[in-house]
Amino acid sequence: SEPYKDPSSSRRTTSTTSVHVTALDGLVNVNSLFTIAVFVGLSLATPGQHSLENPFACDAGLGAAKKLLVFEVVSFSFFLFSSLVAQGLKLAINLLNSQDADEAFRAHINFRVLRFGMLGSALGSVMGCLFLMLSMVNIIEIRLGKLSCGNKSSVHAVAALVILMTSALVVYISTAVYAFLH
Repeated sequence: SEPYKDPSSSRRTTSTTSVHVTALDGLVNVNSLFTIAVFVGLSLATPGQHSLENPFACDAGLGAAKKLLVFEVVSFSFFLFSSLVAQGLKLAINLLNSQDADEAFRAHINFRVLRFGMLGSALGSVMGCLFLMLSMVNIIEIRLGKLSCGNKSSVHAVAALVILMTSALVVYISTAVYAFLH
C-alpha cells in the first residue's frame, strides 16, 4: 500500500512553484528592458558633445562621459547577474520537475535556496536600477547642462527621475522583502 499523500500539499507546491516561475519570468523580462535602456544611454552620449545650454561653461565634459560609461557597465553587470540567477533558478525548477510532462510547474526544490536566489536576483535588479539612475543623471548633464549651473531643465529632469525611481524602488523592495518573509 502507498503512503497517504495530502492532495492539498501537492496542489500548494504546484501553485507556489508556478508563481515562482512566473515571478522569475517577469524579473528577466524587466531586466531585459533595462538592459536595452543601458545601451540606448550609451548611444546618446558622445565625448565632446555640447549641451543644449548656451554657456559652454555648463558643458559636462569628459569626466561625466567617463562616469556615464562606468555606471552603464556596472548597471549592465547587475542586470546580467540578476537575469542569470533568475534563469538558473528557472532551469533548476524545470530540471527538478516530475517526469510527467503534464506537471510542468511542479518541482521538489529547496525553498530556502529558491527564496535566497530570488532575493539575490531582486537585489541585483535594485542595484542595476540605482546605477542606471546615476547614469541617467550623467546623460541629463551631458545633454542639458551641468546641475551646478542651475539649469531648470536639468534640475527638473533629475528631480523627476530621482523621485519616481526612488518611489518605485521603495515599492519593489518592500514587496520583495514582504514576499521573502512570508
